[in-house]
Amino acid sequence: MKNIRNFCIIAHIDHGKSTLADRLLEYTNTVSGKAMQAQVLDDMDLERERGITIKSHAIQMNYTYKGEQYVLNLIDTPGHVDFSYEVSRSIAACEGALLIVDATQGIQAQTISNLYMALEHDLEIIPVMNKMDMDSAMPEEVEDQIVELLGCKREEIIRASGKTGMGIDEILSAIIEQVKAPVGDPEAPLQCLIFDSVFNSFRGIIAYFKIINGTINKGDLVKFAATGKEYNADEIGILKLEMSPTKSLGAGNVGYIISGIKTSKEVKVGDTITHVARPCTKAIAGFEEVKPMVFAGVYPIETEDFEDLRASMEKLQLNDASLTFEPESSMALGFGFRCGFLGMLHMEIIQERLDREFDMSVITTVPNVQYKVYTRKNELIEVHNPSGLPDITMIDRIEEPYIRASIITKTSFIGQIMTLCLGKRGELIKQDYISGDRIELIYEMPLGEIVFDFYDKLKSISKGYASFDYHMIDFRPSKLVKLDILLNSEPVDALSSLIHFDNSVNLGRRMCEKLRELIPRQQFDIAIQAAIGAKIIARETIKAVRKDVTAKCYGGDISRKRKLLEKQKKGKKRMKQIGNVEVPQKAFLAVLKLD
Repeated sequence: MKNIRNFCIIAHIDHGKSTLADRLLEYTNTVSGKAMQAQVLDDMDLERERGITIKSHAIQMNYTYKGEQYVLNLIDTPGHVDFSYEVSRSIAACEGALLIVDATQGIQAQTISNLYMALEHDLEIIPVMNKMDMDSAMPEEVEDQIVELLGCKREEIIRASGKTGMGIDEILSAIIEQVKAPVGDPEAPLQCLIFDSVFNSFRGIIAYFKIINGTINKGDLVKFAATGKEYNADEIGILKLEMSPTKSLGAGNVGYIISGIKTSKEVKVGDTITHVARPCTKAIAGFEEVKPMVFAGVYPIETEDFEDLRASMEKLQLNDASLTFEPESSMALGFGFRCGFLGMLHMEIIQERLDREFDMSVITTVPNVQYKVYTRKNELIEVHNPSGLPDITMIDRIEEPYIRASIITKTSFIGQIMTLCLGKRGELIKQDYISGDRIELIYEMPLGEIVFDFYDKLKSISKGYASFDYHMIDFRPSKLVKLDILLNSEPVDALSSLIHFDNSVNLGRRMCEKLRELIPRQQFDIAIQAAIGAKIIARETIKAVRKDVTAKCYGGDISRKRKLLEKQKKGKKRMKQIGNVEVPQKAFLAVLKLD
């Protein structure tokens, strides 16, 4: 056990984690020849296309140092705030972390939040300054920032480059010298922590675990603590680029188990595996439950695909434990699921993965956050969906979630960023100068305001330099109203939203204008209205498509034409009574991109 090292890589988006991981794998000869490609650990097409890591990936490397053989378990983690749950699970399975900072950009918001997460778990932090081969690198300034953040010595910071391979041997020796070996007793009762799982259509569910205490052998009868179910360990092994089976694994190791589990409810990330014959006394304290930030309805385009969608969601949840969902129904869209996501990028990725991996086409409703509604009888109702709001006469007050946001930016963009935050009802708490031209702004603002497009706007204002991170603080009373969209006096519940009173008229007007462009013309007039309660605040009309019924009346008396027009009018009227408006899929999506 003294020769095992478990470590992960943490950094902000685009600071070169995956590239550095490639070099480590190449240097230790774990991957070579044809298997070597850029971002070798990112195995999803989506990750390669977008150049981001979505899943954390574990891989084992062997390395000889000063004549001794060492086993290094590396977990590469995502950098985006929407996938921070992946990072927290990886950190729980490690004893050390490489903190990577881009020498051209310096410390950014996600660097800090991932670092605090690692320090909470008492991980040994090894600071690495990446991209040193770039002409725009600012080693002295960035070193100052790292020293200020970590309180380490300048000479402890490793200068490296994922592209050229500079500093890789220093990183490997720092991991072996500084990261502690895992502590655990191979003779004690078995205790394994599941930190990830994946669905394989041939072999069932594969769970990835870290052994805290004890030893597991192939063929052992094991029990999962949370569900109490028992299984045979058909295959256990270690995670190389491919899975490689072994006979037994001892304490401190990271590996996988295949036991023919077919239903996804039986494997929970954060669960403990133990032996049936000699169980451990208590389960390992897993991770805190994930807190979704954004809620949206996901509905199949064809109603009969509902069960297929449920199966796809369950398989996807195995691979992405931060996805939460429960069934709900909508008047406009039929049966579907109310899903909780960690952010808008997370929502987009889930939608894309449902389409690519499970061939499911879905409609996503307007995203919103969770509100607390207090009735006049002082009952508390949690509302995730505007249609779940009780009658307005029953409501005493509505409370909405507030976040504390940290924005790190260059000083030249302060004015525009402050304007953006004020427009989103933000309140400036404090501002700190981190170094010469970098400043950290701390804002308190409603979570509902940043759900739509805040992150995108922030990036475009600051030319991609501002970095953003946030955490929930509390719920506060707010003047919120339910904005309904009516088509021919019928409310479309998939388009309704809860919004602050001050923004409601503006949003209602913009939504009506947008829908007028997108809904195709029909044989009758369609009235699009935005309403708050019984009060209509905006209206647009889509004119009817008319057939010229008087074309065959050439000349002659006006009464002949009038007769035909009256007949047409009656038909149109009857049509309007039974007419149903078709709303295209892109209308639902366009509401999200009103600007």
